[in-house]
Amino acid sequence: MNNQHSVTIPEQPRFPTAGKSQPAISDPQRSWVQSSQVVFMLAWREWIRFFRQPFRVAAALLQPILFWVLFGTGMHSSFRGDSQSADFMTYFMPGTVAMILLFTSIFSTITIIEDRREGFLQSVLVAATPRWAIAVGKAIGSAAIAWVQALVYVLMAIGLGYLEFGNGTILLACFMVLVAVAVSSLGVCCAWPMNSTQEFHSVMNLVLMPMWLLSWAFFPVPAVGTEDAWGQVALHWVMRCNPMTYAVSGFRHLMFQVEAQGRYWVPSLWTSVWVTFAFAAIVTMAAVWLVHRKQRGELS
Repeated sequence: MNNQHSVTIPEQPRFPTAGKSQPAISDPQRSWVQSSQVVFMLAWREWIRFFRQPFRVAAALLQPILFWVLFGTGMHSSFRGDSQSADFMTYFMPGTVAMILLFTSIFSTITIIEDRREGFLQSVLVAATPRWAIAVGKAIGSAAIAWVQALVYVLMAIGLGYLEFGNGTILLACFMVLVAVAVSSLGVCCAWPMNSTQEFHSVMNLVLMPMWLLSWAFFPVPAVGTEDAWGQVALHWVMRCNPMTYAVSGFRHLMFQVEAQGRYWVPSLWTSVWVTFAFAAIVTMAAVWLVHRKQRGELS
């Protein structure tokens, strides 16, 4: 007697035929998602690295406050107040915000040189990620650190009674984001081609200090006429061509509602916003272009 055993044959998987398409994520969409993840992770890495250094956090928060107090009290007797600022501490507040954003954003991008020396940057470059994500991630990470520090300073000024909280404060915070992104992208442009932190510090000190001092932070932009000396005319145009002048001007408009005066040149709020936006776009595209370039000794 033969026993017959029933054998169940598993159902074979059905593969898509040539005429049918399966729903899937397109290649451009997948590439955009992966690039966004790279940008976020690089920015988050800068954030974690900053807060793991407590002395750096303390110095970054206390240094601008110390400058504000020292310059405000030291130059109080020699300052001639106007309708917008009664003392130098009030006048110096927009310049302090610009100092926080400028120095913190650019010096945070020094991690590019450290990552290249430690080998981390090489591993990111050979990965299957677009290079623009590296530039944008570094810039956003540095800009976020600087923006938080500047926001802490603004909130402290509100608590001390130097500023009033309102719609202007919210617009000020948004404008600080734009300035932070602009100067962070500038820092990427400066740090990417350099090979040592000493070279970076020397070049930045040569560029940043004049850029900040000639930005309406310490003194306003003088108005010029046909009878003015050539030195004052040159100072006027140097400050007028400085992109940080428009950043400080935007801060003053949003903090104190400044008005144009005959002896000083004062750009309008919208002029300051559009010039800062154009500057941010130019330096961001320049940073992406520099990152796309092959460096000396880099593998193809």
